[in-house]
Amino acid sequence: MTDTPETQAPSQPIIHIEHITKVYEMGNEDVHALRDVSLDIGNNEYVAIMGPSGSGKSTLMNMLGCLDTPTSGTYLFKGEDVKSMSDDELAMIRNKEIGFVFQTFNLLPRATALQNVELPLVYAGVKSSLRKQQAEAALESVGLRDRMDHRPNELSGGQRQRVAIARALVTKPSIILADEPTGNLDSKTGQDIMDLFERLWKLGNTVILVTHEEDVARHARRIIRVRDGLVESDDVTSK
Repeated sequence: MTDTPETQAPSQPIIHIEHITKVYEMGNEDVHALRDVSLDIGNNEYVAIMGPSGSGKSTLMNMLGCLDTPTSGTYLFKGEDVKSMSDDELAMIRNKEIGFVFQTFNLLPRATALQNVELPLVYAGVKSSLRKQQAEAALESVGLRDRMDHRPNELSGGQRQRVAIARALVTKPSIILADEPTGNLDSKTGQDIMDLFERLWKLGNTVILVTHEEDVARHARRIIRVRDGLVESDDVTSK
């Protein structure tokens, strides 16, 4: 019998954050976006990070995604200290280890679904024939086999988000990091996208959702609530 995510033994964390702070200079004022945040996220976890506007959840997301570095504290990604990495090393992590899914899809309007999904592989230097094959497989995995040659304006909102998810999956990343992934979708389409994240998690992916919506967060197996730059609570759900 194959272990499901619920029965697997815990592994060493992919993400280890310890006493992280982030301070931005706004004119003559220092703004503390994160204050002494510590947390671990393990392999094949399904985590939601919640908080109101201005809580620090977006800053935390940028930190987790190696889009920003801490002012102080330690961030280890797979045991490696992010703060000591070069720009090229950080770019490699963002391209190969983390699949990003955004609320606004961030698709190239003149490119086909297939070309959009191929983009991370272009940056990674993958050969054209293999690139196409991997992008086709990623689109098929999200149910868009018959939409590969369509451009974004020829797709529904849900289909565009599926293209974005396929693009996030195509490099077989350690983590899928989704920022308000249903924010621009109607409730039925949003539920379909959350069902897809559930399936991806059950297939072994680590999924991190950043959201302010309770009904979206409830799909996760762990909910981290952030307020005023602090982790207010960190709970495993009973689901």
